[in-house]
Amino acid sequence: MDRQHKDVTIKGSHSRRPSVSVKSLPRRVFLQLMGFSPISLCIYPLFAAPMQDMNEPEVIRTLKLSSGVRIQEIIEGEGRQARDGDYVQVNYVCRRPNGYFVHSTVDQFSGESSPVTLPLDENQIIKGLKDVLTGMKVGGKRRALIPPSVGYINENLKPIPDEFGPRRSLLSHAKEPLIFEVQLLKIL
Repeated sequence: MDRQHKDVTIKGSHSRRPSVSVKSLPRRVFLQLMGFSPISLCIYPLFAAPMQDMNEPEVIRTLKLSSGVRIQEIIEGEGRQARDGDYVQVNYVCRRPNGYFVHSTVDQFSGESSPVTLPLDENQIIKGLKDVLTGMKVGGKRRALIPPSVGYINENLKPIPDEFGPRRSLLSHAKEPLIFEVQLLKIL
């Protein structure tokens, strides 16, 4: 018996009491033993984290035109509205419906933009994009789903990238809907 006592003392306990090893408990069991449980947080809200005020999310409504174009107004803009026959200066990003990037006037890395000037004439611009731009105000931003029937039905319609790769990508997907995010910079 005296030998057991020496072993305990050698292990680091300088008191005359034997050391006790306790296996670790899972946090959930420990908290329940201490009297904390999810139910106690409901009964005693003092222990619960404070609730943050929730703002209602801003709902972006989608407008569907007779041509099949779906438009979401992101930023309304100010000033006069673009009309048929006007020339407009815009920045845009064009994507496929699966989200893959096709072309943009804004460089995604540097943020530099190369706005394009487009006539609001359906013989020179894709009809779906003309429908999106008509009625926009300067500074406005819209997102639109343009079906192929009012998209690139002709290779000469604008906006079309100058570079071979983006042009090929755009025209090879002309038979599927395209998503355009357009920001109106100026009405000329």
